[in-house]
Amino acid sequence: MARSSSRVAVAAVLAAIAICAAVSSATVTVNEPIVNGLSWSFYDASCPSVEGIVRWHVADALRRDIGIAAGLIRIFFHDCFPQGCDASVLLSGPNSEQIEIPNQTLRPAALKLIDDIRAAVHAACGPTVSCADITTLATRDAVVASGGPFFDVPLGRRDGLAPASSDLVGTLPAPFFDVPTLIEAFKNRSLDKADLVALSGAHTVGRGHCASFSDRLPPNADDGTMDPAFRQKLAAKCASDPSGNVVSQVLDVRTPNAFDNKYYFDLISRQGLFKSDQGLINHPDTMRTATRFALNQAAFFDQFARSFVKMSQMDVLTGTAGEIRLNCSVRNTASVDISSSAQLDTAAGDDEGLAADA
Repeated sequence: MARSSSRVAVAAVLAAIAICAAVSSATVTVNEPIVNGLSWSFYDASCPSVEGIVRWHVADALRRDIGIAAGLIRIFFHDCFPQGCDASVLLSGPNSEQIEIPNQTLRPAALKLIDDIRAAVHAACGPTVSCADITTLATRDAVVASGGPFFDVPLGRRDGLAPASSDLVGTLPAPFFDVPTLIEAFKNRSLDKADLVALSGAHTVGRGHCASFSDRLPPNADDGTMDPAFRQKLAAKCASDPSGNVVSQVLDVRTPNAFDNKYYFDLISRQGLFKSDQGLINHPDTMRTATRFALNQAAFFDQFARSFVKMSQMDVLTGTAGEIRLNCSVRNTASVDISSSAQLDTAAGDDEGLAADA
């Protein structure tokens, strides 16, 4: 009887979502405070065309490969979370962040796009715009081009001189984290529960390989929080991939290429792919916010924009700190440029979950 009541309750919520989901105005005004050294108009004099150049290149890339949107979002998150938004994740080589397990599935085409944009911007304005700012702008524009909200981002970041340590990269949230562990990880980076739920909503685009959610499938587990039919489908799909690194699954089963609030609809339907996703709708500390975002896309877009801007300012380098890289994959003082593509598993390049892949 209780199970039947639960199904009725879920059906009622899903019906409400279908009827009441708000349509965003597609523009969000963010009034978050900005850190010293950043500005909403940083390049107005030195490179007024920068945003137009970035926007054009991102739109062109997404027309050819929509998966690059998720790739950019993941690069941005994996850059900012360990030691701040300093483009350190773009550095390549044997001691770079790219060799760490969570970063081995960063999308090579998205990494290349960032440096292609850097080249175009520097050709137009000279070496005035950092790779860190280009990454931030490109990610924002990928969100917009995929159907998400437009919002201004403060600029003026400079590029880091060294990659994050293995220990810092190890702080990236993993897809098998439960909600208390996620909350603690975000709290350690001065991000709150609303930031956690909103930024997780970026999983409305992208894919995950079987290894990143195999902990929820038989014979490893019989996860009662996953819809049985969905679990059976995933188990059958992943059975053909013993390594777990070849077969992938979209993160949002409803609108996998659109940046919208359907990810939260998936969670209510018990069709979240990662444990870190599904837990958001089941845990009392995050359930209400996740449900609100499912019911109101404008509320999700508003909080996502605020959380994005907040994250984009974490531990940034400004003023004379760091440098403006002449090549995003190598420090200016380095004599050899090691191609980032050589450091990445191109076969795994579609694994674009916001959470670090296991």
